[in-house]
Amino acid sequence: MADAKRDYYEVLGLDKNADDDTIKKAYRTLAKKYHPDMNPGDSEAEQKFKEVNEAYSVLSDKEKRAKYDRFGHDAFDPAAGGGYGGGGFGGGFGDFSDFGFGDIFSSFFGGASQEGARRNGPMRGDDLSVRVSLTFEEAVFGCKKEINYSRIENCSACGGSGAAAGTSPETCPNCHGSGQVRVTQRTMLGMMQTTKVCDTCQGRGKIVKTPCQECRGNGKVRVKKSVEINIPGGIDEGQRVARKGYGNDGANGGPAGDLFVYISVKPHKFFQRDGYDVFVEVPITFVEAALGGEIDVPMLDGTSEKYKIPEGTQTGTTFTMRGKGIRVINGRGNGDLHFTVTIETPKNLSENQKDLLRKFSESCGQGNFAKKRDFIKKLFGK
Repeated sequence: MADAKRDYYEVLGLDKNADDDTIKKAYRTLAKKYHPDMNPGDSEAEQKFKEVNEAYSVLSDKEKRAKYDRFGHDAFDPAAGGGYGGGGFGGGFGDFSDFGFGDIFSSFFGGASQEGARRNGPMRGDDLSVRVSLTFEEAVFGCKKEINYSRIENCSACGGSGAAAGTSPETCPNCHGSGQVRVTQRTMLGMMQTTKVCDTCQGRGKIVKTPCQECRGNGKVRVKKSVEINIPGGIDEGQRVARKGYGNDGANGGPAGDLFVYISVKPHKFFQRDGYDVFVEVPITFVEAALGGEIDVPMLDGTSEKYKIPEGTQTGTTFTMRGKGIRVINGRGNGDLHFTVTIETPKNLSENQKDLLRKFSESCGQGNFAKKRDFIKKLFGK
């Protein structure tokens, strides 16, 4: 039920005034924390990971967020009338189903007749979904994955009819092949005639007296399948790849459903991703920060490129290398690579090195350390 879910803002640890960047940052932090690959075998973490993804899918979409802010979880609960639809004969205000009017209106508009036609006519097979886990590099550059799954196919022994070899399904004697029967019932408006699905053949219009031994009269069998999927470079967490016609077989000559492969991406030790942009921290020495110069910046393909930073660079400064991020999926161009420098303080100094640093500090005084000078001034009023 919808009211059993936690508030999406609570799930991400946000208030309702959070902006898009704050929502995205909270999602990235929690998704990494509860990612199944970071918590193998932890069912609670897996459930929280799903909860975080569900909350982000709504709050990151302006239209969905607006509906959620207005109606809460009912905005996406069909049982609640869509939260904002209301009205009509099927739910919300004006729902007459408890008074038996649903069947009456269905008979006026051919409800049972349509249902019978659907059961007897061609029906598309169900879609199937599987999840595949990729490394960060596989998602960035693309790869091929062999997917093993089960699907329902028409029984080869009976051709999907459900009848044993040498026999065939017979026309239902109760509905005479229509898949529906007419019934008369007493209502507050008097005697009314309606149609409903035939109980004898469950609306199929045919019955199988001698079932096929392979499928036990179902006409369908479950088989294990293996298919190679091309994963395009640039794909991200939660996205999917479709293989048309690889879902369950249809009925009565209907087409097969599709197979959807949902993507899960393992976190990288150093790189973080936001869309097609990539973020990474690069440690530099005190001397490089003070004097500037060329430093090596790691690239996604395992190489590095030179980048010239200015003298006086402060720790936490972020630089951007245009077009060095992730290639846009099924498109042109690349995102950007953003690297943030962190200054590494030297350890295990010799006495000579310490003396040199003391002399350097004395020669600088406070003039070269504006932040420290301003901090002391604000703190002590000096």
